[in-house]
Amino acid sequence: MTDEPENLVLRYLRRIDENVIRMDDRLSQLTMRVNDIHAAVAGLRRDQANDAEASAHLHARFDQLVAEVDRIKRRLDITEG
Repeated sequence: MTDEPENLVLRYLRRIDENVIRMDDRLSQLTMRVNDIHAAVAGLRRDQANDAEASAHLHARFDQLVAEVDRIKRRLDITEG
């Protein structure tokens, strides 16, 4: 009679072991996916920073052009009206 409970216990232990192995595989896959997401977010932040830098340069250039047009208007004595 003691053989049956031992076998039953071994059977359950094997099932638990299989489940643990599957969970470990899933966890490894999820870890890789999270790392990929972190890399993608870092890339997006880098792109956003580059876009902000380009926008700042364009704003500065636009401000220079506005100042030059104003200076030209003053020199030519052009008034809006």
